[in-house]
Amino acid sequence: MKKPLLLLLFVFSLTSLSAQDITGDWFGTLNVQGFKLPLVFHIKTTDTATTVKMDSPSQKAYGIHASTARFESDTLHVGLKSLGASYTGFFDGELFTGSFTQLGNSFPLDLYPELQEEEPLKRPQEPQPPFPYATEEVEFQNDTAMIKLAGTLSLPQGEGPFPAVVLISGSGPQDRDETLMGHKPFLLIADHLTRKGIAVLRYDDRGVGDSKGFFSLADSADFATDVSAALAYLKTRPEINAQQLGLIGHSEGGLIAPLVATQTEDVAFMVLLAGPGVPGDQLLLEQEALIARATGASEEAIKTAQSRNKALFYLVSQFENKEALAKALEDQINAFIDEEARVDFPQEMDRETYVKQQANQLANPWMMYFIKHNPAFVLESVTCPVLALNGSNDLQVSAAQNLPAIEAALKAGGNTQVTIKEFDGLNHLFQESATGAPSEYGEIEQTMAPIVLETITDWILKQTEE
Repeated sequence: MKKPLLLLLFVFSLTSLSAQDITGDWFGTLNVQGFKLPLVFHIKTTDTATTVKMDSPSQKAYGIHASTARFESDTLHVGLKSLGASYTGFFDGELFTGSFTQLGNSFPLDLYPELQEEEPLKRPQEPQPPFPYATEEVEFQNDTAMIKLAGTLSLPQGEGPFPAVVLISGSGPQDRDETLMGHKPFLLIADHLTRKGIAVLRYDDRGVGDSKGFFSLADSADFATDVSAALAYLKTRPEINAQQLGLIGHSEGGLIAPLVATQTEDVAFMVLLAGPGVPGDQLLLEQEALIARATGASEEAIKTAQSRNKALFYLVSQFENKEALAKALEDQINAFIDEEARVDFPQEMDRETYVKQQANQLANPWMMYFIKHNPAFVLESVTCPVLALNGSNDLQVSAAQNLPAIEAALKAGGNTQVTIKEFDGLNHLFQESATGAPSEYGEIEQTMAPIVLETITDWILKQTEE
């Protein structure tokens, strides 16, 4: 899943002054594909310079340094080389109207002298206490990684033992609710299943929330060991039926679940929600094209981007060493730049910085594993019942590309307990959507279409009938 914009802290000085006084605190909110990120600019002026500090409160980031900045002709220009970002805003005497740019992506950002009241997000499906079931904060040990993970176990009413599932989140550091743009899909799934008699364990990814470890150093195979540890923990609980343990994986979680299912006999059933069925490089190229078309990119631009990314992905497939890969990627990106005689780098960075940032997006453990991994090889060894779901509007993990591949791989391995379903009009989060573009995720009030919740629940209950 595409990750929200990440900002660091910075402080910067303005070397040029306009006649207008801009001293004070200025408040704005970035809206990045539905993810809202409040920012505060603290501006102080002297006779010779203006100093500005920026806070990102929701990221607990406060105060620090930009590379260049100036305020002239009523326009504020700020270059943030360390972030690969910049801000430009026109001051009309009352507020700044402008845009924040990072790595070529531009987002509107207006700054006001007072904090603007934000209308609360409407999330009508979000479960609210009191709940007709018990919840317990739990911890369990991953002995392979030597880390402790923390989560929430929800237990249905009654004596049990109950069937149980472990929820596996999508890409990027996720909390136990898989919180994204105000939505908490894992909280919703857990609530729905527990009310129907199915226990649920959901946990913070390693390095997130109350879980230990370092997320940035891990790949999908590492995350699979976290899931195995969660299953092992459930087997210690007397309320849980150890013969009826299942996995529900969303997005990357749908790649991880089969890895776990082939490494242990503990998995009795598995649900793949928008899970990958093709190699990572193929998935990323299709994702890029679909999202680009949805945002109005030309076919020529898409073709050029696809050609270049194919070359970069090929390099990733040829290297095991991260440092050697980074060097090869930098050489290739520089060659692309020379081909088009590019001189229009974002004003916030030089060529060397730009190239390194582009290369580092691919030369990291997670991406190296993902691009090389072919889910079909693993799915062929999965023997438990599988329910694979996706939406026709999913632009991140295309249903047309991945569902047939999942079905073919499972059946090639002799698995006859396979259910495949595509829901018309649902996006990557299984929301009822107009286009499926990621920008809609936060705008849609629905967290997950009820038909998907019912489909998952009914299927699991059938698998656990005694």
